[in-house]
Order: sequence, then C-alpha cells, then structure tokens
Amino acid sequence: MAPSATTTVKTIKREIPYAWVGKDKRGNRVKGKSLAPDETVLRSELRRQGIAPSRIRKQSGSVGRGGKPKPEDIAVFARQLATMLAAGIPLVQAFEIVGNGNDKPAMQKLILDIKGDVEGGTSLHESLGRHPLYFDDLFVNLVEAGEQAGALEGLLDKIATYKEKTEALKKKVKKALFYPAAVLVVAIVVTVILLIFVIPQFESLFKGFGADLPAFTQMVINLSRFVQSDGIFIAMVLGGIGYAFMYFKKRSRRMREFLDRVALKFPIIGPILNKSAIARYARTLSTMFAAGVPLVEALDSVAGACGNIVYENAVLRMRDEVATGQRLQRAMESTGLFPNMVIQMIAVGEESGSLDSMSAKVATFYEAEVDNAVDSMSSLLEPLIMAILGVLVGGLVIAMYLPIFKLGSVV
Repeated sequence: MAPSATTTVKTIKREIPYAWVGKDKRGNRVKGKSLAPDETVLRSELRRQGIAPSRIRKQSGSVGRGGKPKPEDIAVFARQLATMLAAGIPLVQAFEIVGNGNDKPAMQKLILDIKGDVEGGTSLHESLGRHPLYFDDLFVNLVEAGEQAGALEGLLDKIATYKEKTEALKKKVKKALFYPAAVLVVAIVVTVILLIFVIPQFESLFKGFGADLPAFTQMVINLSRFVQSDGIFIAMVLGGIGYAFMYFKKRSRRMREFLDRVALKFPIIGPILNKSAIARYARTLSTMFAAGVPLVEALDSVAGACGNIVYENAVLRMRDEVATGQRLQRAMESTGLFPNMVIQMIAVGEESGSLDSMSAKVATFYEAEVDNAVDSMSSLLEPLIMAILGVLVGGLVIAMYLPIFKLGSVV
C-alpha cells in the first residue's frame, strides 16, 4: 500500500514557476519561464527539449503567475505560430520556440502540452480540442480546415486576425458597460458612508436646536437611522439576490435569452449591443467562408460567436433555412434583426461569389460604428453621471445644512 500512497502524493504535487537560463543545441543563449513540481523535473524536461540549463531560479508568486491564459494570449499564440510556419519552421519546433519564449507560465505550459500531443502523433486540431476552455469550436474547426487544405499558416493568420478584432470589439462593449456601472457603485458607496458616519454627527448637533427640523432633513435622518439599524440585513438580502441572479443566469438559458433580449432594447446600450452582435456575426462568417468551410457548417460556428442568444437563435434558424436551399439573404430577412444595408451587402456577396470579402466589409463598418457609439456614449454619460452624483451627495449636504440656515434666519 505504501508505494501507492507515494504515487498519489507525487501526482498532486503543486507546480511552481521557475525562471531559467541555458543554451540550445546550437550553443545559443536562451531563457524562459516554466511550471514544474521541482527543479529536478524541470532540468530533465529542458534537457529533453535540447536545452542545457545553466541557471534555474524559483520565482515568487503562485502557480501560473499572471493568471490563466486569456483570449488575447491565444490570439498572440496564433499569430506567432502562423509567422513561424510561414518562415518554414517545422510545427513541433515552432511550438517549442513559441512556448519557451512565452513570459506567462500558465500559457507556456498550455503550449508545451499541445506540443507534447503533436509529438505523440495527434493532429493539431485534436490537440487543441483537448483544451476547450481556451480553444473554441470555431478555432478548432478552422485549424482542421487548414490542415486538410495544406494551408495551416494562412488559416492561423486568419484566426489571429479574427481573435484580435473580436477581442477589441468585446473590450469596447465592456468599456461602454463598465464606466456607468463603476460610477454608480462609487456613488452608492459614498452615499452609504455619509448616511452611516456623517449624518449621525449632524443629528446629535441638531438635538440641541429646540426646534422642528425641515421635512427634507428629517427624512434624511430617518433614512440614516434605517441604514444603521438594518444596513447589514439589507446588504445580506442584496447579496443573496445578486448571488441568486448570477446562479440562475449561468444555468438557465431561458433567463439569459430574456436578459439578452431586454439588453438589445435598452436605451443607449441596446444599439451598441446590436451593432456588436452584427459585427461579430459578419466577422465570423467572413473568416469561416474564407477558410473554405461550407456555409451551413459555418453558420453553426457563427451562431455561437454572436455573443447574444437572440442572434444565436436567429442564426441557427437561418442555418436550417439555408440547409433546405434558401438563400442566405432571404434567411437573414426573415429574422428581422439585420439592417437592410447588411442584407443587401450579403446579397451582393452571394451573387458575385465574394461572400467572405463582403462580410468582412460589413464587419469593419460595424466595428467602427461600435467604436464611435462607445465614444459618443461616454461623452453623453459624463454630464449625466455628474448630475446623479451631484443630486445624491449634494442632496445629503443640503439636507444637513437646511436647519443651520433656518436657525440663522430665526436669529
């Protein structure tokens, strides 16, 4: 039983980040960062890769410092791998160069794990498919198409461009949503601090006035008492509601669909989300069609890439109609979600046999539209947010000074 126990301990041993320096087979000085259970394992792994380590230093911080791989890391990886393959470097060697040159240990481990699978005879798209958290179906399908067509570097370049543009679009939409939400949270926090710590000081001061307080001031004092006495209970209830909301949002597709539908109709934010979904639809369609993926199969990946369940369901209905012989233009018209300009450009692309280039032009146009809409919204929201802050904080200040003004007029 003892050997079995020892084996179990080894398999769960924590990996820690190391920085190393050494020389490759050509005698060139190389350096990098890697995750390993201990220094001995790392030395043997480096020697297996043809690197003679001269110095290995343990890094401070937790496993995979820098966090797990992000979508932008995957985009950079695709771009680097495409560049290596275009330069004539063999696939396994390209993985080794890209992996050892990555500064993020978690990303480096991911790349070297894929390299190990490829070395073992697994195809690249199958190796990527074993890591669905980082490589979605669209990525895997495009790589498979590139392998079958013998144009892997070209497809990887298209994937990198696609990931870069879609991530940039996501950041713009997040920026549009984050700014007002952050300011609103700050306003609420400041208001709560004033109600709990500042208003009670004024209340004790007003007790010696010997006169009735203005109605507005009394209302604020009553609100302060309520927050002080029941604030923890209110916070617990709000926290429970927030947790329940997130829990059911993750597990209920119907709820997510309802929220996405409401968000599309929301003032100011709605048009941005609509344009973002159209841009992602067009960009994904362009990338898939340019890779030679049949339209019906491409629409499967396009549906999941729209970022909105309303558009996802619409694209899946379009796929079914196209599969029965319907033109893409007619299928788009039947959804009622796409502007006439988008439908006409797709129709021109279908008739001229350039659906990929026309879709790319639609995507570029709507990406620029999202960028402009976010900038416009930010400039419109700034005075509105300042007004909200002024009403919340300024209202509390005025409520506290009203009795002092009243006392001054009596004197």
